[in-house]
Amino acid sequence: MLRLSRTRSPLALLAVVAIVGGCGASPSSPSSSSASPISAASPSVSIALPTPLITPQPTTTPPVTVPIVPIADFRTTATSVDQAGVAAILAGTNKQFTALEMVGSEADAILTALNLSGSSAGSHLVLAPTLDALDTDLDAGTSRLGLIQASEVGPSVRAINWGAKSLFGENRVKSLADWPLNATLVAAATTTAFNPSQTWTVAAAGDVNLDRGVYNQIHNLKKGPDYPFNGGSVSITGHTCCTSFGWEVPKVKRLSSDPLVRNLMSGADLAMVNLEGPAPVKSSYHTSGMLFTFNQADLSGLKNAGIDVVSLANNHVGNAGRQGMKETTAALDKIGIAHAGLGSNDTAARAPAMFTIQGVRVAFLAYDSIAPSYWAGATLAGSAKMATDQTLSDIKAAKAAGAQVVIVYPHWGTEYHTTPTAFERTWAHNMIDAGADVIIGNHVHYVAAMEVYKGKPIWYALGNFVFDQNWSEQTEEGLILELSFNGGKLVQAWMHPILDLANCQPNLLDAASGKVVLNQLYTASAKLPSW
Repeated sequence: MLRLSRTRSPLALLAVVAIVGGCGASPSSPSSSSASPISAASPSVSIALPTPLITPQPTTTPPVTVPIVPIADFRTTATSVDQAGVAAILAGTNKQFTALEMVGSEADAILTALNLSGSSAGSHLVLAPTLDALDTDLDAGTSRLGLIQASEVGPSVRAINWGAKSLFGENRVKSLADWPLNATLVAAATTTAFNPSQTWTVAAAGDVNLDRGVYNQIHNLKKGPDYPFNGGSVSITGHTCCTSFGWEVPKVKRLSSDPLVRNLMSGADLAMVNLEGPAPVKSSYHTSGMLFTFNQADLSGLKNAGIDVVSLANNHVGNAGRQGMKETTAALDKIGIAHAGLGSNDTAARAPAMFTIQGVRVAFLAYDSIAPSYWAGATLAGSAKMATDQTLSDIKAAKAAGAQVVIVYPHWGTEYHTTPTAFERTWAHNMIDAGADVIIGNHVHYVAAMEVYKGKPIWYALGNFVFDQNWSEQTEEGLILELSFNGGKLVQAWMHPILDLANCQPNLLDAASGKVVLNQLYTASAKLPSW
């Protein structure tokens, strides 16, 4: 995978983690090509360390106490570490990490804060000359733990908890007073101070269908509109054969019945999905087929789950005609769910949904490239057309209007394919060139590839969220993104694999099972030049 320099692009690659324990990858030996090791990372090498590690230089610069964060390769299965764990790394007895790595100029202060300074560091300490070098070394495998300043953390690495506490994600501490790991550094060695009060999160998921099998669960089986969003966590224990297509599908074991998916969506400062169809005043229940209409009462399930905004730019939004489109936006307006990608005319369809979060202006835009018969016109209700000069003008206009973060939800691609088309990649790049910060695609009903272009992340498809496509493993699975921003900067991006149960309910997959979903993304992404 391509690893971009922090100085050129702070969003080189995205940190990913499953909700229970993270997503794993086969450990590989740590690279030391760009680091200046005090000792080799191998436990078979023992070299005496000087005390102190870095000779202090006289300075009149006052020291500053800053938060320190443990980090690892973005594929790590680790979710937390503590002082005992770091001591075990340095003693060569930690089962997950074989070496501790820090930037050399910060090492003494951090080790002092941990009461692990001097020769007690042992033979498992690596000092990197720069933060970029440390990043590169972590990317070589999952066997090193890094410790860096909180202000230096970016989404190219996975920030893990110190004990039970995190500075990122929805369960983050809200004040530095609650963060337990701090070190005193000279001011010249510090970067811009990290302010956790400026951190906010986005939860983003894929396609939602409230008809067919989902309707059956809500109404016929009387489980109610909140049921689809009450998923907990599960593991895949095997497979059973076969669906009508002759494909195996997972057998699962429920690990938790707590509403973890609801908590993830509702706990975000901004939560978003693609609503794959209309909610007209008069809807019909379809037992099969490719026409969807949603009962307006069932929209309460999205509202109660904390969904703040939906994309309506898709190839099913016109299933109830132009009047159904207008009735859909009216129904969403009535219950307070924002929307983009559909309007009474082209101008309204292309208008962004705007939000202010922690003082940051955020624009949400949505476009469709699949169903031209539903596109809006000058006086015609419809969806926002993808891939025109106007698309790029919309993004530029959102920036000009003060949006510090622009998120675009395109509906595109080839169904049941994981690799994006040339059209998707061209337009993803065009939109980022115009000012988009995050692109989150949907439509293919599979988890598809992702890439980073000019430091900006592109997910080509998150797969299904609430859907009844239970005829293959890939259509039962998807991703929920948990994105952490500090101010207008993306600082962490975690991907939570999910599996739909009962034809409608997404549940979080444990770490081992989630690898199946994430490896599908990795494999597809490896085919892209910039991955």
